[in-house]
Amino acid sequence: MNAVIKGFRSFAAYMGSLMGADAYTKYLEHFTATGHAGPAMTEREFWRDRMDRQDSNPQGRCC
Repeated sequence: MNAVIKGFRSFAAYMGSLMGADAYTKYLEHFTATGHAGPAMTEREFWRDRMDRQDSNPQGRCC
C-alpha cells in the first residue's frame, strides 16, 4: 500500500509541475541562485505578476 501512495504522490507532483503549480518555488530557487539584491516577491505578488504578463503577452495556450 505504501508503494501506491508514493506512486500517487509522484504522479500528483508531476501533474502539478505540468500545470505550473511549482512556478513560485522555481522562482525562489532562481532568485537565490542568481544573487538578486533586495527581497523576493511574495507568493501573491508573484502570481499577480505572472497573470499580468500572460494577459499582456498572450501566447498559445489551451484556455
